Amino acid sequence: MTYLLDACAVGWISVNNFNQRLFSRTTLEVSGLEGLARNDWYLVIANHQSWVDILLLQRVFNREVPFLKFFLKQQLIWVPFLGLAWWALDFPFMRRYSKSFLAKNPHLKGKDMETTKKACEKFQYKPTSIMNFVEGTRFTKEKHARQVSPFKHLLKPKAGGIAFVLNAMGGQLHHLIDVTIFYPAGTPSFWDFINGSVSKIKLHVDVKPLKDLFPEDIKVMDYFENPEQRARFQQWLNQQWQAKDQRLENWKTV
Repeated sequence: MTYLLDACAVGWISVNNFNQRLFSRTTLEVSGLEGLARNDWYLVIANHQSWVDILLLQRVFNREVPFLKFFLKQQLIWVPFLGLAWWALDFPFMRRYSKSFLAKNPHLKGKDMETTKKACEKFQYKPTSIMNFVEGTRFTKEKHARQVSPFKHLLKPKAGGIAFVLNAMGGQLHHLIDVTIFYPAGTPSFWDFINGSVSKIKLHVDVKPLKDLFPEDIKVMDYFENPEQRARFQQWLNQQWQAKDQRLENWKTV
């Protein structure tokens, strides 16, 4: 059933893509798609500016990699219709306990990770792509100023999300796909995109093997228990985000 349901989702996205190519005047410039495969396991990250990002990622990666799945908060399973669809498509639902909650219920420590790992068990048998927006929210000038972000075009990246996915997947993921999304005319709304107001969008895809990605002094599996490892992993992610910020700056000045 999993293969059948994923095929339905891929077919639905293919129809959407056909409609976009037929009726939209948007030009997509995409680089770096070489070497991708539908029978591999990927962690996909990207900067996040608009709901259009999700449509773009689905369009670019459809039939290039396994159907994209998102880690979702447990509460979202109750969203009418969509919650059922996400459940049927094996989107992993995660429940994160706060420090204050665990202080009152110490017996539940580690239970959130255990539950998520169980939800991901079937992924070891079927190629999978897990999507994560590292910034945690869409970029706006207000959020950028409120964060006092050190990056010119990005919000601060959050290492916890990636660490949670890597811990939960237990080494099942083989490659990291790092996507940079750029809207030359400014961030569009969903309506701007579907009515053809967006003339051009640029995406760069950077694919790296996960086994060679982190320096030897970074142990991702110790992220949640070791403050020093958290700091090192966050520093590594900040460096990746600095390179992404520079690429966006270069595109903007062309």
